[in-house]
Amino acid sequence: MSKVRTRFAPSPTGYMHIGNLRTALYAYLLTKHMGGDYILRIEDTDQERYVDGAVDLIYRTLKETGIKHDEGPDVGGDYGPYIQSERRNIYKEYAEKLVELGGAYYCFCDKERLDKLKEAQLAHKMTPKYDGCCRGLSKEEIEEKLKAGVPYVIRQKIDPHGTTSFEDAVFGKITVENSTLDDNVLLKSDGLPTYNFANVVDDHLMHITHVIRGNEYLSSTPKYNLLYQAFGWEIPTYIHVSPIIKENGKKLSKREGDASYEDFINKGYLKDAIINYIALLGWSPGGDKEIFTMDELIENFSIDGISKSPAVFDEKKLSWLNGEYIRKMTVEEFLEKANPYFEKAVKKDVDKTELARLLHDRCEKFSDIPEQIDFIDALPEYDISLYTHKKMKTNPENSLESLKNSLPVLEEISDWTEENIHNALFALIEKLGVKNGIILWPLRVALSGKAFTPGGAIELGYILGKDESVARIKKGIEKLANA
Repeated sequence: MSKVRTRFAPSPTGYMHIGNLRTALYAYLLTKHMGGDYILRIEDTDQERYVDGAVDLIYRTLKETGIKHDEGPDVGGDYGPYIQSERRNIYKEYAEKLVELGGAYYCFCDKERLDKLKEAQLAHKMTPKYDGCCRGLSKEEIEEKLKAGVPYVIRQKIDPHGTTSFEDAVFGKITVENSTLDDNVLLKSDGLPTYNFANVVDDHLMHITHVIRGNEYLSSTPKYNLLYQAFGWEIPTYIHVSPIIKENGKKLSKREGDASYEDFINKGYLKDAIINYIALLGWSPGGDKEIFTMDELIENFSIDGISKSPAVFDEKKLSWLNGEYIRKMTVEEFLEKANPYFEKAVKKDVDKTELARLLHDRCEKFSDIPEQIDFIDALPEYDISLYTHKKMKTNPENSLESLKNSLPVLEEISDWTEENIHNALFALIEKLGVKNGIILWPLRVALSGKAFTPGGAIELGYILGKDESVARIKKGIEKLANA
């Protein structure tokens, strides 16, 4: 068997869609599992959709996620150029060669005729399709039009009779009626190829052995194979993967912030968790293991594990997985990642290492942080019903007493450390002969104005500092007394 070579061939049209990234990842995992080469090719023949900066975004995303290409526009290789717009002459040469081989023909129909044809077909509830008007032009007619400079395209010539079949590694044998296939344009009037033609030519010239792509291309693949056959080229192994959808059956949406890799990075997810999660979207390694390093993914990846069913993107599952990755970080590593979120949410000078320690086990993604610590700069408005806690056996009445008892004890602490706050409050609990929650729950509410906080009363008091803590407790006493 020849050396396995796969490619990732994105179009520079903006952000890196999660589905695209999964395709890139699967191609990479398969190649590296089989000891092959991974190629990056930029498909920019659709110049109208080209977005400035998109190529750099592709490079950056692949680098960040650890998907390293062996050949590509930025690293070179033996089969370049790796940017399609730089291969224009190659496509023209092969399109003309295909005409000679009888697999394509010159078409001189103008836009006006094609538009009228399409309108007529739609009016008769027919699927729009080229009618083969130029298929029968004689060699002399073609020469005459070319000499006269009449604009043309080159179309694929498909025998309308019979069927075309191919074997897909995931979906098995796929057969289509040739009568349903259109004589699509291969080379446009501007000299640039269409997506379908450029793919076939490039995959052949770059010795691509395995093509991994979305199953929306299943219906186009017979046309690709007819091109391979017309040229007399070997057909690669096809691996079509099902789409990624949301739980409601809808597609991932950029508008809803769940379509691109960068959306999830901006939501505070870790790149390793994102890669781990999307690897499992439509592929199963077997067994119960869910957390994989890139090396483990490479070791375990196989085509057999790819599912035919659409993969459901469950952000809760991604959040859980991300939380597991966060837990594996040291507090120092967590602080480094969390610091931008701390700075966004807290303007006061606080012990960020202590904040990191408190939040390390209490957040699933970094964007959870601001909401958890938004009480530090300013005490939010809160309802006294928060003082009622069934498990702690607290209510507004006994909470008022607890705050009154705690205030002088805390005011007496000269060296405001977590240990001294702990010792003072537990001495008070012992003296009063009450359960811990009777004292600590009211303090937590008074200090934060929230039912859920990244730490208890002692940690919150330390983070806020003595003056702020005392002021908030006094405010709590006043609030309860006036209720």
